[in-house]
Amino acid sequence: MSQRSDRPGQRDIARLAGVSQAVVSVVLTGKAETKRITPGIQEKVRAAATQLGYVPDVAARSLRGGRNGLLGVHTFERVFPVRADDYYHEFLAGIEEKAVELGQDLVLFSSTQRPDGTRSIYANGSNRLRLADGAIILGLERNDAELERLAAEGYPFVFIGRRDVPGTSAPYVAADYPAAVAGAVRALADLGHRQVAYVGNDVRRAPQEERRTAFAEHGRRSGLAPQPDALTTPDQITTDWLAGQLGNGVTALVAETFELAEAVAEAAKRHGCEVPAELSVVCLDSPPTGSVVAGWSYTAIPRREMGARSIALLLALLDGALPAGHVEVIACDPLTEGSVAPAPHR
Repeated sequence: MSQRSDRPGQRDIARLAGVSQAVVSVVLTGKAETKRITPGIQEKVRAAATQLGYVPDVAARSLRGGRNGLLGVHTFERVFPVRADDYYHEFLAGIEEKAVELGQDLVLFSSTQRPDGTRSIYANGSNRLRLADGAIILGLERNDAELERLAAEGYPFVFIGRRDVPGTSAPYVAADYPAAVAGAVRALADLGHRQVAYVGNDVRRAPQEERRTAFAEHGRRSGLAPQPDALTTPDQITTDWLAGQLGNGVTALVAETFELAEAVAEAAKRHGCEVPAELSVVCLDSPPTGSVVAGWSYTAIPRREMGARSIALLLALLDGALPAGHVEVIACDPLTEGSVAPAPHR
């Protein structure tokens, strides 16, 4: 015969509080209001649970389909841990702050990692995320097949960043990239720039495509001369590359990331091109402290706010207060000054 665990259970709480075990279950699963349990009884149950040092059996409650106050954080790539200047740091800070505010615990699903550094929700054949009530999913990488399977199971999850996955209607929280790009284009056009080139990473993902489409559209509206997108990598931005841009009459660049802006800064320094007197540059992301472009013009992605909103959105989804396809778009910070100036006469 198995020996009884010394860990207190709901039966012990019921005995100490002088109520039924069913009442204890209703209170501890957050359903007291819907079941019309009086505040006094609720307080007695919680006081008894605290006195006994009760800790819910997360796995058992998850199997029963109950809420356990755990929210998961999952990525398909290696993200944890992150430095303060890492791209994902502010997202995770917002997630943590909102979870603390709303009394939720977080589970970082690092055990889903494979030997090659990628991560799988179903690495061991089952949905590891089910230990949590729902999950926040972030990162550039994704596995559409696993996400379709997750959605088919009815498991609640929210993306940080725009995600269009066939067969799913999962909510997401995204930055308003088109509006940020429009603001940058208008600022350059107002300063007399007409030859403006877009410098982006050589990738084809929804957020990047969204920004490039917005640049082309608002460039036409603002009277900019059409320029081919310079899709490249930081190591390919050389003095020769920059000389080619200047030779084509380009007076301003819009850099998709701060890494690309840093490469432009190094190339400009070697070429003897003064920023912004001879070349204006706008970055569509905030550079980290200590970066060579820290004082340049940029529009910041609201990472911390996006992380916080993802938690609020997930809880609203769990409560049935929002539909599965709900999305939220958050405005980026206004363009700062620093590396933009009137177009030079060449």
